[in-house]
Amino acid sequence: MNINLNADMGESFGAYQIGNDSLLLKVVKSANLACGFHGGDALVMSQTVELALPEKVSIGAHPGFPDLQGFGRRAMHLPAQELKAMIIYQIGALDGIARSKGTNVSHVKPHGALNNMASENADLARVVAEAVREYDRDMILLAPVLSELAKAGTAAGLPLALEVFSDRAYTDAGQLVPRSQPGSVFHDSEDCVAQVLRMVEQGGVVSINGKCLPTPFHSICVHGDNLHSAETANKVKQGVEAAGCTIVALPEIDL
Repeated sequence: MNINLNADMGESFGAYQIGNDSLLLKVVKSANLACGFHGGDALVMSQTVELALPEKVSIGAHPGFPDLQGFGRRAMHLPAQELKAMIIYQIGALDGIARSKGTNVSHVKPHGALNNMASENADLARVVAEAVREYDRDMILLAPVLSELAKAGTAAGLPLALEVFSDRAYTDAGQLVPRSQPGSVFHDSEDCVAQVLRMVEQGGVVSINGKCLPTPFHSICVHGDNLHSAETANKVKQGVEAAGCTIVALPEIDL
């Protein structure tokens, strides 16, 4: 079984350093790069693409709300046309940098509150999917399993990759447990590995209460904005490989 391992990165900006992208890029096969709205800046985008190239890591855009202070995790309610324009703007910025380095953006994964809201709101999900399609209808949409965003990607005719999270707990409905609730985020790498192996073995999301929700998935996310992200990513990689999976870049997945 081929599986993708991805991480959100390129989220440093100016004088602020977030995560350890150089180490993560030696483990994951796809990188979702911040595009300047919730994190990242032009120089960080350029440097991260350069780091990814020799590691043969596919590049994805990670557009979010214009919320640098809140790291894109605060809900915002914007008119559809404004939101669509902002998503296209962010994809285009990163794709321009990537093309200048001899590569391109292969996928789009919304960030933070935008991703969470689009996973539950069909109208918002449609705006996100339309933005990706209008930029490039062949670009992969990386969307959470069992989400409205995944449905919207299919309806828009986009190549769709379904994602699960190694370090986030799920509700019995298949949504992420809100960060405000205890147990929503796994901080121990062994807990992350155990979560992933449960999903691989049971063929779907396993909720915080032990309920299994069968679903295919193509990619596993390890968040890159913490001190132990590279260690966790490496342990998850070793765990899924021991379970018989092969880690590949997102464009190599048969969608």
